[in-house]
Amino acid sequence: MLSSMVKEHQAKQASRKEKQEQKRKEAVAAANNLTQALVDHLNVGVAQAYLNQKRLDAEAKQLHHSATNFAKQTQQWVNLVESFSGALKEIGDAENWAHSIEGDMRTITSALEYAYKVTQETT
Repeated sequence: MLSSMVKEHQAKQASRKEKQEQKRKEAVAAANNLTQALVDHLNVGVAQAYLNQKRLDAEAKQLHHSATNFAKQTQQWVNLVESFSGALKEIGDAENWAHSIEGDMRTITSALEYAYKVTQETT
């Protein structure tokens, strides 16, 4: 009777150990699945961040190129406006010179007319 009780106890203990081992394996598998799911989710976020950064870098490079071209074009416009301003200044100078010459010519014409009149009156 005692030996049957010991055998029964050992059988129950072995059964409990087997159940406990099965539950431990299930818990390890569940933890592995959870870990894998978390890593996969994290990897998706990292991959998306990498793609976003790559796209931002490309857009920043394009923006820099556009800004450089705009600066060159702006400098060309500034040079053109300065050239135009200089040409207008020269036109103004030429106009002033023409007015000055015109005034001198009128003075000379008046002097010649006066001299002609004086010579006509004396003859």
